[in-house]
Amino acid sequence: MLAELADFPFDNKDWVYEIKWDGYRAISQIHKGNVRLYSRNNIDFNERYPEIVDALKTIKHDVVIDGEIVVLDKDGKAQFQLMQDYRKHKQGQLVYYAFDLIYLDGYDTRALHLTERKKFLKKILKENKVLKYSDHIEERGLKLYSLAQKKGYEGIMAKLKSSKYTSHRTADWLKIKNIQTQEAIVCGFTKPKGTRKEFGALVLGLYDNNELRYVGHTGGGFDQQKLKDVMKLLKPLVIKKTPFTIEPPTNTPATWIKPEIVVQVKFSEWTNDGVMRQPVFLGIREDKKAIDVTDEK
Repeated sequence: MLAELADFPFDNKDWVYEIKWDGYRAISQIHKGNVRLYSRNNIDFNERYPEIVDALKTIKHDVVIDGEIVVLDKDGKAQFQLMQDYRKHKQGQLVYYAFDLIYLDGYDTRALHLTERKKFLKKILKENKVLKYSDHIEERGLKLYSLAQKKGYEGIMAKLKSSKYTSHRTADWLKIKNIQTQEAIVCGFTKPKGTRKEFGALVLGLYDNNELRYVGHTGGGFDQQKLKDVMKLLKPLVIKKTPFTIEPPTNTPATWIKPEIVVQVKFSEWTNDGVMRQPVFLGIREDKKAIDVTDEK
């Protein structure tokens, strides 16, 4: 189930509100003690995050759970950058936040109200430092949004109490962002300047009615190691012609690549021309396919 983007937080007694976690969306299936953890696009996470698999084995039920894999910093804040480097450096606390229950011991729970599903989920979940229940507050969305702003969280989720679980994007779930973030497709890169090595900036695009259009450059957010790591991904994908089919950028020479790599960036605002102002690189989205990436409206 996917959420639509909303502009402003609100209070409503018919809604509940959760923290919007900044990580990888992940479904977990547990059947007779066997666990399968995977992304929305069916990318297997079992080998990447064995700590979560082990934690899920403590649940003594046959279930399908929806949640988010995050890495928390020392202040308990989910950091996408830590998520990127976790398998290499093991810095931060890996956590699977469970927020919905799709199936329980032979019963399809998707037709139940959200609040009922969450009650069952909280009851069967065996919480520990890796496995957590994603709690909520009722009615007071403005209060939670204010807290998210103070803590520097990405934003909050607003969910209709009576919502059923449906496998598409719906206004029954809303994401209300404190920090503007966007997934984008790497379509090329520019030459480095001065003392910088590897590349200068990534040229970004998004699909618009199955056509690829330019949405900005990002050169911020990289350290030297990250520049090297990203360049290794770029080199095998170099092509001669631009992949853009709608108004390719002409003011900056670039080396073009096949539009396969998805990144996440934060930015200040959209321009009237549909370009992101001041996008800053946050990390590679290994859990997303390029064809699924569009601008969030």
